[in-house]
Amino acid sequence: MKVIISIIVLLFLTNCATITNDPNVPVSLTFSDGSEGTCQISNKRMALTIDIPSTPMVRRSDDSLKFDCETTDGRKSFGAIPSTLGGKIVASAVFLDFGIVDAITDKHRNYPANFVLPVKKQK
Repeated sequence: MKVIISIIVLLFLTNCATITNDPNVPVSLTFSDGSEGTCQISNKRMALTIDIPSTPMVRRSDDSLKFDCETTDGRKSFGAIPSTLGGKIVASAVFLDFGIVDAITDKHRNYPANFVLPVKKQK
């Protein structure tokens, strides 16, 4: 009986504990002056061309979300939006997979829900 209980406990402690987040997250993007335009956004897992303002579904990644934008009147804006660690990675590490599975899929990373793209004022 002790052997069976030991095997069951061992199986529960060595199972993978992956995070069940969706691979994509919505990010609302607007220009700082409220104007409209287009942007090319990318990280190592995806690349999109989008209209601004909009809320595209962005693939989670451990690198920054790079943006290269232009307003309808020709002003440019470029930069990067950093990704952050989600709190669920701690729970994943507790169950003995040490977050390895989630580090591969990047499902433990987040981008801010809203981001204002800086653009110079119109002259």
